[in-house]
Amino acid sequence: MTTPSKPDILAFDLTRPPAEFIADPFPFYAAMLEHAPVLAQPDGSYILSRYEDLDAVYRDTERFSSDKKSTFGPKYGTDSALFEHHTTSLVFNDPPLHTRVRKVMVGALNARAIGAMEPGLVTTIDHLLDEMAGKDAVDLITDFASRIPIQIIGNLFDMPMEERGPLRDWSLAILGALEPSLTAEQEQRGNDAVRDFKAYLKDLVARRRAKMGNPETDVLTRLILAEGDELSELELLQNCIFILNAGHETTTNLIGNALAALQAFPDQKQSLLDNPDLIHTAVDEFLRFLSPNQFGNRLTTCAVEIGGTAVPAGTNLHLCIGAANRDPAVFANPHRLDLARKPNRHLAFAGGPHLCVGFQLARLEGRIAISRFLKRYPDYRLLDGARLEGRIRFRGYAALPAALSTTAGSADAMSGTGTAA
Repeated sequence: MTTPSKPDILAFDLTRPPAEFIADPFPFYAAMLEHAPVLAQPDGSYILSRYEDLDAVYRDTERFSSDKKSTFGPKYGTDSALFEHHTTSLVFNDPPLHTRVRKVMVGALNARAIGAMEPGLVTTIDHLLDEMAGKDAVDLITDFASRIPIQIIGNLFDMPMEERGPLRDWSLAILGALEPSLTAEQEQRGNDAVRDFKAYLKDLVARRRAKMGNPETDVLTRLILAEGDELSELELLQNCIFILNAGHETTTNLIGNALAALQAFPDQKQSLLDNPDLIHTAVDEFLRFLSPNQFGNRLTTCAVEIGGTAVPAGTNLHLCIGAANRDPAVFANPHRLDLARKPNRHLAFAGGPHLCVGFQLARLEGRIAISRFLKRYPDYRLLDGARLEGRIRFRGYAALPAALSTTAGSADAMSGTGTAA
């Protein structure tokens, strides 16, 4: 589609976006960057799209708060399961709670724990690739991308294999309830998922206390050992949910988006096939180009000026990561997928003190999954029927049908989606 005009973008309402925005937000982002990088919303909030503004907000935790109690209270109700979860988890809190919980998380997701996961990650991915062999068509999300983080994070928590089935649905329901506007059904699904997830984890924690694992490699054991000293029981349970949700969403979308983008840019796919070591910079380019998380939020703690606009205290800011990662002031040819792009200071993992605690794990999963998939199925092609999740805050596919060889009757499902995949 064409880039929206200035009057169109000034009238844009994130709570009631047009269908064109859900399908392809990038022309809208370009218009925001050009005409209104600090875009007022009907409810008094602002959308920030410029890279330098997001970078500054992420670094300043005093003037821009991550605490969402005042926002989530009216949205969910203060006695709801969703309110309890989101106001207790790491991502929506300020120091000192954020500092205390993050310290435990960083210690749990240490280099040794992540390094120890690599052999199991390779085995998991190769097993999934084997399962897809010989099929006329597969779904790159349900058969591949979504199954990787569920197994890896399940391994991190040493969850019994037969208990991992509900994790994806719980995660999608809880994160889906973060959308700017919700139906009653979406809200109910989110609350039910938090309650079910919390009940499961409470039982898992009790079993783990009875038989503790190695805290160097078992993240749950490490978090349990911090309980009482640094984490309350509620913080323990809710931040386990947070780790599982955040790790699932980022990695599933990273892998699915990458495999879709490579079809839209066949020259880049060929470059990666010719030079497999390019995967190291490629993963960051996939994260920049189609950021799994398109929006974050902050709340102003005092009156501030952003890009020449006076913003009152207590204002909700929508941080448009998807736009900032295509800001032409920072990224040359921002709508072009360039797997060799350097430097690549994208904000897909946020920034400042809230830099994603699992970013190294997500990168590792992306590198191994994408590179081993391409080595095994270099001629894969997308089929008709690709379907986005249809969310605003997160960008990824619900379905991505593909043929694994050019002889399986494949069709090009990515026509015209070089910037909208």
